[in-house]
Amino acid sequence: MAKPLTDSEKRKQISVRGIAGLGDVAEVRKSFNRHLHFTLVKDRNVATPRDYFFALAHTVRDHLVGRWIRTQQHYYERDPKRIYYLSLEFYMGRTLQNTMVNLGLQNACDEAIYQLGLDLEELEEIEEDAGLGNGGLGRLAACFLDSMATLGLAAYGYGIRYEFGIFNQKIVNGWQVEEADDWLRYGNPWEKARPEYMLPVHFYGRVEHSPEGVKWLDTQVVLAMPYDTPVPGYRNNTVNTMRLWSAKAPNDFKLHDFNVGGYIEAVLDRNLAENISRVLYPNDNFFEGKELRLKQEYFVVAATLQDIIRRFKSSKFGCRDPVRTCFETFPDKVAIQLNDTHPALAIPELMRILVDVEKVDWDKAWEITKKTCAYTNHTVLPEALERWPVSMFEKLLPRHLEIIYAINQRHLDHVAALFPGDVDRLRRMSVIEEGDCKRINMAHLCVIGSHAVNGVARIHSEIVKQSVFKDFYELEPEKFQNKTNGITPRRWLLLCNPGLAGTIAEKIGEGFLTDLSQLKKLLPLVDDEALIRDVAKVKQENKLKFSAFLEKEHKVKINPSSMFDVHVKRIHEYKRQLLNCLHIITLYNRIKKDPAKAFVPRTVMIGGKAAPGYHMAKMIIKLVTSIGSVVNHDPIVGDKLKVIFLENYRVSLAEKVIPAADLSQQISTAGTEASGTGNMKFMLNGALTIGTMDGANVEMAEEAGAENLFIFGMRVEDVEALDRKGYNAREYYDRLPELKQAVDQISSGFFSPKEPDCFRDVVNMLLNHDRFKVFADYEAYVACQAQVDQLYRNPREWTKKVIRNIACSGKFSSDRTITEYARDIWGVEPSDLQIPPPNLPRD
Repeated sequence: MAKPLTDSEKRKQISVRGIAGLGDVAEVRKSFNRHLHFTLVKDRNVATPRDYFFALAHTVRDHLVGRWIRTQQHYYERDPKRIYYLSLEFYMGRTLQNTMVNLGLQNACDEAIYQLGLDLEELEEIEEDAGLGNGGLGRLAACFLDSMATLGLAAYGYGIRYEFGIFNQKIVNGWQVEEADDWLRYGNPWEKARPEYMLPVHFYGRVEHSPEGVKWLDTQVVLAMPYDTPVPGYRNNTVNTMRLWSAKAPNDFKLHDFNVGGYIEAVLDRNLAENISRVLYPNDNFFEGKELRLKQEYFVVAATLQDIIRRFKSSKFGCRDPVRTCFETFPDKVAIQLNDTHPALAIPELMRILVDVEKVDWDKAWEITKKTCAYTNHTVLPEALERWPVSMFEKLLPRHLEIIYAINQRHLDHVAALFPGDVDRLRRMSVIEEGDCKRINMAHLCVIGSHAVNGVARIHSEIVKQSVFKDFYELEPEKFQNKTNGITPRRWLLLCNPGLAGTIAEKIGEGFLTDLSQLKKLLPLVDDEALIRDVAKVKQENKLKFSAFLEKEHKVKINPSSMFDVHVKRIHEYKRQLLNCLHIITLYNRIKKDPAKAFVPRTVMIGGKAAPGYHMAKMIIKLVTSIGSVVNHDPIVGDKLKVIFLENYRVSLAEKVIPAADLSQQISTAGTEASGTGNMKFMLNGALTIGTMDGANVEMAEEAGAENLFIFGMRVEDVEALDRKGYNAREYYDRLPELKQAVDQISSGFFSPKEPDCFRDVVNMLLNHDRFKVFADYEAYVACQAQVDQLYRNPREWTKKVIRNIACSGKFSSDRTITEYARDIWGVEPSDLQIPPPNLPRD
C-alpha cells in the first residue's frame, strides 16, 4: 500500500488554500533566519528544535502585528459598539498553526521550513497548549474569539493570565496523578505585556457613608498587569485582542505598615498579592467556595471594567460632554457578555463605579447596567451554581455587599408588588439565600442585572425557563433566549483535518470555511462513489496516523482497522463514563463466552481529566485503566477489543484523536449536559454519534435526521417520571443478567485482583445512590451499540451516513452562534468586509 500523504503534502494539493507565491516563501525564510540569528547571537551557537520553533513563531507573529495595529486604529476611528466577552477561562490550545491558517501563511511556512531542512509538524509539536480552561466553557470562549474576529466584530476577550493552567495528567499504576502546568517556562511568543495600562484593584477595607457620597476606604491594592494576545480572523485582516490580567503587588506592598525591620518579610509577602493569578481552579461543573477564587473573580472584573470605561471615555465619539460624566450612551457603545456566573461581579462593580465614582443616580445607573450586561448560563447541576457566603463578601468586598443588598431589595419590592402575599416566591427569587450560612446566589444576581439570559442548546434553554429560573421567566419572559453553541471550523476542520477539508473543497469549493451551512451542498453527492471512497480513505489515513502517534508517544499498539470508539471529555458522573465501562465489560464477556463468533473489532478510547478533589471521578479513571489491563492482556480476546485510556486529554490531543474517530460517545443522562461541543467536532470530522437526547445532540439529530445518529435511552420526560416513581437500581441489576455479571465482576475484584474491594465505592454508588441512573439506560445502550456494530460491517452504508452527518453539521459553526448573539443580544451586525492589509494604503 502506498505511503499516505503527509498533512503538508495534502495542504499543497488543496489549491483553495491559496498556494503561496515564491516571494512569500523567500520572505518567510529570510525572516526566519533573522529571528534565528538573533536568538543564537544572544545565547549559543547551536540551535535546538525549540530555537527553530521560536524563530518560526516570531516570523509568523511579525505578519500579525501590522494587521493588529491597523484593526485597532480602524476601531478607534469608526468607534463601533464594542463587545466584551468576560470569562475566567480561555482554553486556547496552541496558536502557531491557527495563526498560519487564519493569515493564509501555512503553505509558505511549510515550504520555507522544508527548504531549510526542517519539518513543520515537528516544530508545531514543541508549542505548549495554553490550557487556561477546564473544558467546554473555556473552549467555547476560544471558539467565540475566533468567530468574532472572523465576523469583523470589535470584540475583546478579557480573562486571567494564569501562571499555571489546567494540570498535566499522568497515569501512574492506573491512577491519575496531577502535575503543575508550567506553560510559560520557555516564554510565550504570542503575548505582549502592556505595563502602561496597569490598573489598581481594591480588596477588603471599610465603607464610609457621608453627605458627599460613599467611600470605600483602607483597602488593600493589587495591580493588574495586562498581557495582550492577538486574535486573527480568517483571512479578513482583522486582528482582535484577548487581554489577560496578571496580578502584581504594588512596590509599597506591606512596607507602609510600621513593621520595623520587617522589610525582607514584606517583600516576600508580595507573593500573597501575586497568588491571585497563579493557578486555574481545576473544577468543571462544580462550585468550591474558596476566598482565592472569589478574589480571582473580582480581580478580572474590576480591572476589565476600568479598561472598558477608559476606552469609552476616550473614544472620539460618544458624549459631547467635555468631562464625560454622561453615561447615557454607554449601552450603545458597550456590550458585556458574562460567560457563566464567574464574572457576575461585573454587575455590582459597574453599579459601584456609576453611582459612587461617576455620581450617576441609582435608577439611571441600574438601567445602564441592565442594558449593558447579558448572561450565559452553562449548567443546571445544583452543585455547580455559585453561592458565596455573605460573611466572605463582608470581609473582602464590603461595598459590593451593600450594593447587592440594595439591588435585591428593589427587586423583591417589585416582585412583592406583582405577587402580594406570596412570601415563598420572594424567598425563591431572592439573591440572598437565608439559612445557617447566608449566601449570595450569583445566578439570580445575573438574571436580575442582565437584559438577556441565554442557555446554550434548545433543550437546555427550555429547562432554564421551566425549572432553574422558572419564577424569573414568569416575571420577564422576553429576557430569556437560546443560543445553541458552535465550534470554529477553522481549528476543528481545516487545521485538524486537512485531508477531509480538501476532499470537501474539491466537491463544493472553499466557501464552507466561513459559511458552514454550505456543507448542505454535499447532500446530493451522498451516493457519489468517488466521494464515498475519498471520505473513507481520509478517515483510514487519520486512523493510521493516530495509531502511529499512540505507538510512538505512548508505546500502545492498536489495530487501525478496528472501530475507533471514542469517549473524550471531563470525567464526571453525569457524563456516564461508567455506562461505557459496563458496555466494554459486556463485550468482553460475550467474546469470552463465544470466542469463535464473528465480532466487530473495537478500540475503545476513553480520555479526560478528573478534578483533583473529585473522588468518584478518580475512581472511574482507575476502573477504566483496570478494565484495560485485563482486556488488553487476554489472549482469547486478541485484536477484537482494546481499551485505551488517553492520558492528558487537552486541545492539542483532541485535534489528533477527533479526526481519527469512527464513533463518538455522547451519553449523559438526558437533561444534564447543557450543550456539549465535542459532539459537534466529531460530527464535522466524520464520526457517527451514539448518544442520548441531551444537549445539542437533540439538534444534531434534528439536522441530520435521527436515523443518522444512534439515539438511545430515556428522554428528559422519562427521567422526570422515573424520579417521581423512585429510581431503583437493584430492579435492573436483578432483571438483566449481563448487567449483573458486569457489576459483580467490578465488585468481586475481577478487574483489581490485588485489591479486591478497590471499586466498592463505585458499585455502592451505582446500586444505592446513582443520581444519573446508569442502569436505567444500560439495556437500551447495549442494544444500540449492537446496531452500531451491524452498520460498521457495511463500510459503504457507514460512510454514506458519515457524509450525511458532515453535510448537516453546518448549524454548529460558532460563526452562526456569534451572528445570533450579535443580532439578538449585542445589537450589532457582523460584517464580511476586509480591512485592507498592512501593505496597502488605507482608504
